[in-house]
Amino acid sequence: MTRQDHFTAACAPWGEAFEGPIQAGGHYLPVLQHGETLYVSGQVPRVGSTVVVTGRVGADLSLAQARTGAQISTLRALALLARHLGSLDLIAQVLRVTVYVQCSDDFTQHSEVADAASDLLVHILGEAGRHTRTSVGVRQLPKNAAVEIDMVVARTPVPPPLEMPGG
Repeated sequence: MTRQDHFTAACAPWGEAFEGPIQAGGHYLPVLQHGETLYVSGQVPRVGSTVVVTGRVGADLSLAQARTGAQISTLRALALLARHLGSLDLIAQVLRVTVYVQCSDDFTQHSEVADAASDLLVHILGEAGRHTRTSVGVRQLPKNAAVEIDMVVARTPVPPPLEMPGG
C-alpha cells in the first residue's frame, strides 16, 4: 500500500478524507515552508466544521477518546502537508511533534495520548514517520478541543534543474 492508501484508510472511520477546505482561524498559515523544512500549525480534532473530541481528558473524556482526538488531529496535519507538497511521498522525515492535551489536574497519561499520533505517523509514512516528540498537559485549548498537535517536517529536496549542454 502507498502512503496515500494508508492515509485514506485511516480517514475512513470518520467518513472524511479532509479533501475540503481546512481553514485557518486567523492571520497565520496552516503550513509554512522554509527551505526544505515545513512547519504545521496546531491542528485540533475537527471533522468538517465540528471539533469532534472536546473536553478535559481525565474528567470529561477517557484516554481512548483523547487518543482518537490525537489521530484526527494528525490526519488533518497530514492532509495539509499533502496539499502543500502535492503528495505525502515528498515527506522525507517527520522531525518533531508536539501534542497538547487539555486535561484534569490528576491526568498523567499525556504520552499515551501522543502515542496514538506517533503510531499513526509511522503506520502511514513508515520510517519517515519516526520523530522526536513532546507531550504536555494544558488547562485550555481552542474550541475546547481535547488535543492539539503541531509538527515540523522535512521534505524531500527538489533537485536543481538540469542544465542543457551548450546553453
